[in-house]
Amino acid sequence: MSVNWSDIWVLYSRELRSAFRDRTIVMNGILVPVFMYPIMMWVMMTGLMFVLGQMDRESSRLVILDPPPEHSALLDTLGAQTNLEIQEDVISEDSAMVLLRAGDLDALVEFLPPTDENSALEDNFQVLIRYDRAVNRSSQASARVESAIADYRTEWLTRQASALGIPETDREQFQIVQDNVSTEEDIGTLLMGFMIPMFLVIMIAMGCLMPAIDSTAGERERSTWETLMTVSASRLSVVTAKYFYVATLGILAGVLNVVAMFASMGVIMGPLLMDLGESANAFQFSLPLLALPVMIVAAIALALFFAAAMMILAAFARTFKDGQAMVGPVFLLAMMPILMGEQTDQTLTPLTAAIPVANAAMMIRDAINGVFLWPLIAETLAVLLAMVTACLLIARVLLKTEDFILLSPDGRFSKFSKIFKSSSRSRLGRNRSEDLK
Repeated sequence: MSVNWSDIWVLYSRELRSAFRDRTIVMNGILVPVFMYPIMMWVMMTGLMFVLGQMDRESSRLVILDPPPEHSALLDTLGAQTNLEIQEDVISEDSAMVLLRAGDLDALVEFLPPTDENSALEDNFQVLIRYDRAVNRSSQASARVESAIADYRTEWLTRQASALGIPETDREQFQIVQDNVSTEEDIGTLLMGFMIPMFLVIMIAMGCLMPAIDSTAGERERSTWETLMTVSASRLSVVTAKYFYVATLGILAGVLNVVAMFASMGVIMGPLLMDLGESANAFQFSLPLLALPVMIVAAIALALFFAAAMMILAAFARTFKDGQAMVGPVFLLAMMPILMGEQTDQTLTPLTAAIPVANAAMMIRDAINGVFLWPLIAETLAVLLAMVTACLLIARVLLKTEDFILLSPDGRFSKFSKIFKSSSRSRLGRNRSEDLK
């Protein structure tokens, strides 16, 4: 079988025109990558703000037992907080614990005498807060009470030290001072390194999914596969055009995905972060110049691999629905970046560079962070291209088999093995006949 590039271009153009008239392919390959991330980020941030607002407005139900009369100011402080609701009708620990276990109470606050080593300080005390860690509202109540009591205790100790004549320099404890040396660009790079590689791989796989199934199983379901095989172009030219068409839509989906994500991060997250009390300039998103070509090359390699693998598996299906089930294992490879972890401080290693799909995601992450390990980048591309070559060799063997072209295999892998066995026998027979001659 020979390849005619003129025929490939004609068939490739036809496939693209047909794809842009297909509502399903346009929706999954173009519209979803463009609009999904702005909408998804807006929904996520808005939902986060709503949940935080609901949690802040939700009052915590408390029961306070044995409050010391010397610290009535603490009770006044707790009672003055609008997000704390003190229930005074419960006067025993047993009844309070019943309410706490039933979910009708959020926290039980008990004032206890100080331990022996802390009893030297007059009117000293300790507090026991009982709460249900499995309930978020109860955990929030414990945190609110602990914060209020800690602030009061600091002020009380300051007054006690002043009354005892202890100077401020003598009562100061050691301090912990934190200094965040990361810049706004570092935080923006962290977010991009976390999100872009993972979603880029997933969107390239999604972009290849529908075209790969439609160009193989879809052709069989519409009974146009055999008709297409009768055109003047060779089988290899027909399949090559379909392959380039599927890879093109995968690359298009990935590029649109990155552009939409990069554009929406600052525009959408900035105003929402201001509502959360953060500065609108808390994040700045920028990419190194070399990161763009590295990301493009990685996207092309991933699209070539996903397109080849999905088309091979989908070609064994009789219907579009069966094709979706057949390509499931390939689509799971798009989840490899998640399985490998999203630690942005990790870089490519010789081992991870040998893991298909995950190596491309880590290569993109390194490029976003300004790390370019060229030998490992070359290894990553070599591994991906080796996978593509293996898929193309399998496809070449299948195209030479009439049973595969005309008899519409039912999608079972037993059929797949039989095709290769028959192909191997035919090659062996030809070699023996040539030896006899």
